[in-house]
Amino acid sequence: MAKILIAEDERDIRDLIAFTLQFAGHEVITTSNGEEALQAVRTHQPQLVLLDVRMPKLTGYEVCKEIKADPKTQAIPVIFLSAKGQESEIRSGLEAGAEQYLLKPFSPDQLIEQVNKVLTAR
Repeated sequence: MAKILIAEDERDIRDLIAFTLQFAGHEVITTSNGEEALQAVRTHQPQLVLLDVRMPKLTGYEVCKEIKADPKTQAIPVIFLSAKGQESEIRSGLEAGAEQYLLKPFSPDQLIEQVNKVLTAR
């Protein structure tokens, strides 16, 4: 079981991800924009962060760069969630410091598989 932070501005998607991860036994913290996400990462020190790329206030890329620039949070793995699957988008996500880039729509099984893969790699 891990503490996982979800940053997703669309409530239905956020709720579905949270439910899926809680069902798999994880503790979940949810946020709806980039600023909230950054604040929550610093406060809760999760073992994993799931970031939507397109969010209000700060983008997922900006949040990821901030997480990776801070010595207190730089070891926390990040998985991007995005509907944008262009090569350049994926490259930007990985260059920002993400471990994984998961394309929407994804199945609950795909989500759990990616989360477990990143968590066990640590």
